[in-house]
Formats: sequence, structure tokens, C-alpha cells
Amino acid sequence: MVAWQSSAVLRYNTSAMAAEKNHSTSAQETSAARAKAAETASADHAVPGEAECAGLPHPLLAKVRGLPPQPGVYLMKDSLGRVIYIGKAKNLRHRVAHYFTRQAAMDRRTAELVREIADFDFLQADSEVDALLMEARLIKDIQPRFNIELKDDKSFPYLQIRLREPYPRVEFTRSPRQRGVKLYGPFTSARGLRAAIQVLQRIFKFRTCSLDIDPEESNWRWYRPCILHSIGQCTAPCNLRVSPEDYREQIRQLRLVLEGKKQELIQELEAQMRQAAAQLQFEKAARLRDDIRALQALSLRGELDKRVQPEVFVMNPKRGVLGLQKVLHLSKPPRVIEGFDIAHLHGTDAVGSLVTFIDGLPFKPGYRRFRIRTVQGVDDFAALREVVTRRYRRLLADPEAVFPDVILIDGGKGQLHAARDAFAALGTEPPILLALAKREELIFRLDSEEPLCLSRTSAALRLLQYVRDEAHRFAQHYHHLLRHKHLEDEV
Repeated sequence: MVAWQSSAVLRYNTSAMAAEKNHSTSAQETSAARAKAAETASADHAVPGEAECAGLPHPLLAKVRGLPPQPGVYLMKDSLGRVIYIGKAKNLRHRVAHYFTRQAAMDRRTAELVREIADFDFLQADSEVDALLMEARLIKDIQPRFNIELKDDKSFPYLQIRLREPYPRVEFTRSPRQRGVKLYGPFTSARGLRAAIQVLQRIFKFRTCSLDIDPEESNWRWYRPCILHSIGQCTAPCNLRVSPEDYREQIRQLRLVLEGKKQELIQELEAQMRQAAAQLQFEKAARLRDDIRALQALSLRGELDKRVQPEVFVMNPKRGVLGLQKVLHLSKPPRVIEGFDIAHLHGTDAVGSLVTFIDGLPFKPGYRRFRIRTVQGVDDFAALREVVTRRYRRLLADPEAVFPDVILIDGGKGQLHAARDAFAALGTEPPILLALAKREELIFRLDSEEPLCLSRTSAALRLLQYVRDEAHRFAQHYHHLLRHKHLEDEV
């Protein structure tokens, strides 16, 4: 053991544990039925094979088998009962069992940790998001030794709320401010935190931009909101569409969830909904009902998106965006990129896909899929014209819609010209229109006969490849769903 650490810090923090147990009471209740059903399935009781867990002491092996296959937080303890490491899991049973496999023993850090594990405890959570937030609270309260040693190697990410701003922004940071902010963390996973921010923003509609908004300046009323407002993900304080008081109420509700008081917030909203209905304020009651359902859905489906960013952007997701600005000679970074692809099997079950990226990261609420209606047989160009036309005819009809900065087509010159023809038929000029061909990885543009050839290590090319591959994956997924459905209908 390390002598300089006080036993008060290392010893199991019962008060923090008790508080988290209160936070997780509702999680245990809401997942009880699921856990009971899972207990009856033999597959759910599986832990890594006996050969893989050969080094695991018998008492711990039995305890691992008793873990629920649910999201939660695990606390590893040494022989003196002190918490030495805290982690989160989507499946507690599988994650904890993994520590005692031969594969895990090959990692030096993990092997050092496992040698000191004499026992473990766990707390269930409603979802991965709840587990992530619970993990951060416990690490902050208990400061386990192995978590602290990991922190020495890198700056852990935090969720930071700038409370001194009229419209407090919510942001991811590795360099938290010392004053005027509310910090949540540290979090052990940067990718997990970014995904959690996206999930929470869908519910609380807070801003994540870097604008310095002054509600006293009326000029902000002429500012055009970004795409997040267009798709209902932000209340657009940049356009003064929400008062500072109402926006701060959004932040207050967000903080309740971040502090593990989600059930308290749901009860508060239910009381407000009943009061609004009694006063015949049915629109307000309906909005509150939707807010409650969103919070409850977070409990049931709050899984973190593992594809929230590609590995190349682990340290800086905007590197590709800035690289793209440079190679395309744009006056500002292309914040919004939309990608298209077509999928079919010899012309049958033809579909199109649209994926949206904001600041270099996939934005799943902006994804769309299309069944091809007007094209018979194999004609990728006509199918692409149809999809592009349907997408941007709808945007042109909405005066508040935000057009993307860059449109990327999966294909070559033919696909690029098909998309251009769709915009010509709509009577409007397209934004920056690109096509990225596979294998050669050449970038085709409307303003040049010669394709752009970037280094395979270019961050700009990596970003475009990720957008293209995501559009391809999304189109193929929808195409396979339709094929499977038709096969079932034939049977």
C-alpha cells in the first residue's frame, strides 16, 4: 500500500456509498423485473469459462456469478476493505468477471490491480448514462488509489457548466476552470462523456456552443440558430427564443440528473403536469408529459453510443473539421456535414441513407433513411437524385432550416453530378458538394476537373471517410432490414 495516502481517503467511504445507494434505489426497483427475467436465462448467468477464471478465488467466483447482467458501478476493495478502484459497466457480471481472465492478466496495470483485489461491491443503475454519472460521483468522493494513479497519466475529462453566463453553456473539458463553473467528474471515459452529453442534450436542450450571448443586446434576435435548434435539440438562446430564467430552469433540471436526483425531478414534473391539467393548461401539461417520458426513456434506453467518435479523434474531435477547412479553402470550419449513400440488391429493396455530423462527430438524431419510390431496376444515379431532392425540398420549405456546410456523396463523378442535377431541379445552388470514391480515396468537387488526393493520414480525409462509411453502414443496415422482412413475408 502507498503510505502517503490517508486511511480516511482510502477506507471505504460509507457515507458516499449510502448516498449512492439512495440514488440507485429507483434503479434497482425499475430493473428488478428485467433482472428476474434475466436470472431465468442460463446464458445470462455465464461468466468467462472455468479455464479462463482458473486463478479466481472460489468465494469471488461465486460472487461474480451472482452479479446482475445490468448496468452499474463496481467497487474493488483490498484486504483491509478499502476501495482501490471504481469502474462502470454495461453488464456488471461480464465486466467484473473479465478482470480475472488470462487476457486481462496480460495487461500490467490490470494485473497489479487484480493482485490487490480481495472483495468487491456493486451498485445497479438504470442505464449506462446513469452508471457513468454514478461512477464520476463516487470517484470524486472516495478517490480510490488506482483511479488516482490513472489520472496522473492524463487529464481526466469533466462536464463543465458556466454558471456565471446569462445562458450557461454545458461543455466537455480537460482543463476545468477554477471559478464561476459547476464541475461534474472526473469521468474515466472521454468517449462515454461525449455520448452522455448528447443523450442529455436531447432531453434538456441546453447549448454547447461557445457564443458569448448577452440578452440585453437586441441584435441577437437576428442571429440564425444552428442545426441543433432546427431538430429540437436546443432552445436557441442565441436567438433569444428562451428567457434567461426559463433557460436556467433547464440547467437546474439537468443538474438534478447529474447529481443522481432523477426520480426527484420526475416527481416534480408529474406534480406540475397534474397542476397544469387541473388549470386546463393542456399544452403545458402535454409538454411536461413528454419531458417525463424522455426521462423515463433515459432509464430504459440510456445506452452510450460507442460510435460517437472515431479513434482518430479521441484527443481532438475537431481536428478533421479544421483540416477540411484548410484543404477546401473555406472561410470558416464546416460545422455540419451530411453524407448520402444508396443500397440495393440488383435493384430490389433500394434505399438511401442520410447521416449528419456536427463538429466532426456523428449526430444520430439527424440521421434519415429513404425507400426509393420512383426508380425501377439498377440506377444509382437516379436513386441518388431522388433522395437528395426529397431531403432538400423539405429543407427549402422550412424558413428556419439549417443547410449543411458540406454534402458528401459515397461515389465518384457520376454520383456527384447526380446530386448536382437534383439541386438544379430544385432551382437552388448546393453548398460545398463532394464525392469520395472508395479504394482510390479521391475527392471529387464541382469546381475542379481534377480530384483532390490527400495523404492517407490526413485528418480531413479521415473525417470524410468516416462520414462516407457511416452513410454506407446506415444504408446497408436499412436495406438488410427490408430484405429480411420480405423473406419473412414470403415464408
